[in-house]
Parts: sequence; structure tokens; C-alpha cells
Amino acid sequence: MRRWMNSLMALALLLEAAPARAQTPPPDLRFGAVEAYMAPDRAAELRVGWDRMVVRWYERQPDHDGQWIVPGDEAQRVEAALAAGRETVMLLMGTPPWATDGTPIGGVPRGLYLPADDPGNLWATFVRRMVSDYAGRVNHWIIWNEPDIAPQDFGAQFVGAVEDYYQLLKVAYQAAKRANPQAVIHLAGMTHWHDVVHNRPSYLLRLLQVASKDPTARRNKFYFDVATLHIYFRSESVFDLITLYYGLLRRYGLRQPIWLNETNAAPYDDPQLPWEGPMFRLTMSQQASFVIQATALALAAGAERVAVYKLTNPDVPYPGGDYYGLYRPDGSARPAAEAWRAVTTHFAGVRRTTYAAQRSHYIVRLERPGAVTRVLWARRDQAVTVRLRATAGTTAALYDQFGAAYPLAADRNGYYSLTLPAAECPDPATGCVVGGAPWILVETLGRR
Repeated sequence: MRRWMNSLMALALLLEAAPARAQTPPPDLRFGAVEAYMAPDRAAELRVGWDRMVVRWYERQPDHDGQWIVPGDEAQRVEAALAAGRETVMLLMGTPPWATDGTPIGGVPRGLYLPADDPGNLWATFVRRMVSDYAGRVNHWIIWNEPDIAPQDFGAQFVGAVEDYYQLLKVAYQAAKRANPQAVIHLAGMTHWHDVVHNRPSYLLRLLQVASKDPTARRNKFYFDVATLHIYFRSESVFDLITLYYGLLRRYGLRQPIWLNETNAAPYDDPQLPWEGPMFRLTMSQQASFVIQATALALAAGAERVAVYKLTNPDVPYPGGDYYGLYRPDGSARPAAEAWRAVTTHFAGVRRTTYAAQRSHYIVRLERPGAVTRVLWARRDQAVTVRLRATAGTTAALYDQFGAAYPLAADRNGYYSLTLPAAECPDPATGCVVGGAPWILVETLGRR
């Protein structure tokens, strides 16, 4: 008996002295994937930090008879995301036919200009119930989607005037904050290019002009907490547009952050999902390059969060479609999935970002606890050789855009020499839409 007790005591002492098993840190909330809930296991494996889920009002309340239809798996998806350390952001849109005197789905809700606490304000009632139902589990709410697509254009999703969208936003802000003081209200994602093509002032500028005339707007931050952008295909435009939109906010004295909620560059050359008649003839390898470049440039421009659109393609392929997903419908990964893993691995924890834009190449520097990540790529159709000073007291590792590691050593003068592959620029009309394949140089403090 004494020997048995002594053995137990010895085992307890060993367990107490043993180092605690390292806990996997939670994913960085800054890096998301749209509709990650469609493939939660893959989202967890890629360490996706946040997800966007669309809630269509006309599906939630198809009839004006008290129905409130919640998809059976919606709450479970939110709970599964929370358990994985992933935040869910909900996008509210889509007017039921019974709730508008205009066009169903995109029409201005009836009673929108009534006070937010008036039962006749149907939109306020819907927002209040949604935010109340998910208080404590979902705090971020996007108000509609891409209102800058004009009603007469293909893809229009809101057919009201800018003044109507401002009222939609204002009412949502008031209703949501009353239902949950922790609610964060996001502007609808804006495409920017629809305004450029049609020679219109930026939708955000027009919206801010309308809001500035409301005497209550200033003390309520113009009734939004986050501005939102959707930017595709041309990686360099990410930095330019985020900087431009921050400038528009500052013009009105606003300090809200910007999220890049959708970004990607769909490839045309996937043999399983070919894209017939693409806007840009980008390869799957270029898609992988894009997601790394776009995210690095978004951080350099000050974006608070970035999400790739989207995690997985639809289960039922459609002919001639533009497939953006990191994963195919059969679950197989495109190369961009590994590129996104490189982002969530080597960009996580970034605290300070600086960048250098040379005519020939970019270098984005991400300072992280205990490490520095530098992302480098050529901007033109010529390879570039660069020399980088090694950071004293660090161990370096070099990765390509697919996460493969390569040997790297500083020369006798303390410099690394890297050759950045040339960008693929086959169409003179469009130029170099995506830069060359990037390198990711990670220096970790302390030598092995």
C-alpha cells in the first residue's frame, strides 16, 4: 500500500513539474473568409478569424403574418464559429415584397422615415429583433450590400436614392444600439468602380454629403462605426482605394476604421471550374499571389480587417461562372488556400505596418510580437533582385506563397539577397494586374 501511495505521489510531482502543454492561440480576428460557415472544418484549419453571413429579410419574414423563419442550422453555425474562436458578422438586406411600395428585395422599406421606435417602421422592427436575438453572440452588423450599383445597372441591390440609404443606415444604427449597446454598425460594402465607370462621384462621398446636412449626425458619428470596401483583381488598387476612402472620411472629421470585406481575383484556368470570358485572364497561381499582396497592402493602408471572398465555391457549379472560392465544391483546395494559410500564419499578431513602394517592387513590413514579417514582390514583368539587411539577433526563414520553406542565410555583411519573380503581364491593355509571386521573409527574435 505504501509503495502504491509513493508511486502516486511521485507521478503527481512529475505532472506538476512537467511544462504545460502549449495551447494553440486563437485565430487573428483580422483575417476572415466570407461564408466560412459553409466549411467550418476548413475554416478552422486555415485559422480564419471572422466570417460574414448574409441574412435576407424577405426570407426571415416572407409574409406579414408574424412569421419569423430562422434556418435550422443558423444558430448552430454561429455557435460553432464562437467555439473555434471565429467571429460572425451578419449582413442584413432584402426587403420583403409586403414591406415596400417599391421594388421587392431592393425597395425602400415602408415606414422608413418614421421614428426608429415606431412600430410602423418595419425596417427598425426587423433590425431590432435580429440584434436582440443574437446579442452577445453577434455584435457586428453590415447594413445592406453594394448600394453604389445604380438601380438601372446589372447587379443592383438597393433601388433607393442615397438619401434613402442614409435613412436606412440611421434607423439601423438607432434600433441596433438600443437592442444591444455593444452593436457595431457597418456601412454597406462599396465597389468603387461602378461610380468610376459611370463618371459619378464616390457613393461614400455622396453619402457623407447627405449625412452632413443632418444636425444629429455629427454626435452619432454619421450613424456608422465601420466603413466597408470590396476590391477585386488589381492588387495595387487595394492600397490606393483604402487610402482614398480614409481621405474621404477625414474630410468630414471622421475616424472610423475601414474593413476590406471582400477581395479576391478569380482564376480562369481551373480545369474543374473554367471561367469562360473572364474580365482578366488570371491563373490560379496569380490568385494565390493576389490574396497575399492584397492583404499586405490593405494592412499597410490601415485596414482594420480583411476577408477573402470566399472560402468555398457553391455545391452546384454553374456554366461560365466566375468561381472565387479557395476550395472547390468537391472540397479540393486551390493554390490560394495555401496562400491564405500563409497570411493567417505569418501575418497574425501584426502590431505595426510599414511599406516601401519602389517602381520595380513592393516591400511590406509587418512587426509582430517576437517576429518581423517582410512581404516582397515584383510589380512589373521583370525579375528584381533586392538586398535586405538582416535584423540583428534573429533567425530567418523564407517562404513562398504556398507556404514552402527555403534556406536563407545572410552574407558576411549581414544582408539577404532575394530575386523576386517577374509578374505575368500578357495583356498590354490591362498591364500587370497582379504582381509577381511574393516571398515571405520571417525573422524571429532569438537564435536557435
